[in-house]
Amino acid sequence: MKKMIALAIFGCLTIAAVSAQKTPAKLLRHVVMFKFKDDASAEGIKSVEDAFMALKGKISLIKDVEWGTNNSPEKLNEGLTHCFFVTFASEKDRDDYLVHPAHLAFVTILKPYLDKAIVLDYWAKK
Repeated sequence: MKKMIALAIFGCLTIAAVSAQKTPAKLLRHVVMFKFKDDASAEGIKSVEDAFMALKGKISLIKDVEWGTNNSPEKLNEGLTHCFFVTFASEKDRDDYLVHPAHLAFVTILKPYLDKAIVLDYWAKK
């Protein structure tokens, strides 16, 4: 009987441990969308893309980053062509990222080409 109780307890603990591993941590998403000036060169836009993607290697607060260009057939993007999706563990990490010297240097690269930016942050929910 003691062995069965011990096995039951072990089974419950194992299930709890596996469930805890599958529960994702809260993640803060920072979504940035750009519309570039009509006269922005392809090389200039490429320099912005490269500089943004280089931020992950320069700012350890960034958990993940991805990006892409609009390909929606709905034509509701209002000229926005680029979306960058940055993940943080906390609002403090995001706030520290915003004033980080590498991010400020990125903004300097971006400004000559930028027509419009939209930023939206949210806590991911499932």
